[in-house]
Amino acid sequence: MDIVVLGALEFNSIAIGIKALDAMVKAAPVRVVDAKTICPGKFLIVVSGEVAEVDASLTAGKEAGEGCVVDELFIPNLHPQVIPAILGTVVCEMWDAVAVVEAFSAIASIEAADVAAKTADVLITEVRLAVGMGGKSYVKMMGDIHEVEAAVSAAKTVIAHRGLLCKEVIIPSPHPDIRPYFLF
Repeated sequence: MDIVVLGALEFNSIAIGIKALDAMVKAAPVRVVDAKTICPGKFLIVVSGEVAEVDASLTAGKEAGEGCVVDELFIPNLHPQVIPAILGTVVCEMWDAVAVVEAFSAIASIEAADVAAKTADVLITEVRLAVGMGGKSYVKMMGDIHEVEAAVSAAKTVIAHRGLLCKEVIIPSPHPDIRPYFLF
């Protein structure tokens, strides 16, 4: 398994976020996983690469950010399910228990997805990052009910510790008719 290092910065200014993105990719050879405008009028940058590269990139982004950074994250050993869930490339065949953990920042859900996947044997199906949701984000996961409960508990704890937990729900044995609305 490849070790994936992930860094993320959330800015309260779109213009400054774009400036920071340029500084980040100039500072180190990182892969831009995502960079976009998010609600409400913020800018999100997610990068991956080697530890030193991601660290240098985040440092450059914060310096270029002119005090506009509202949240940041550095995970030196990201669970391999997280980036596909951010990019929307997860394929899922199981359908046992499902859960959603909702946060008040985009970066909080990235951290929650990583912690949930490392805590329990669940599939992280989606990490939705604040587009069209007033700055909120969420993590969707599924698996055996006991595994989902453990994963949600861990995700909830990490988000609540940051003061960014909105809500969480666990649905045991979800009805098959909701599957198309849960999996995108």
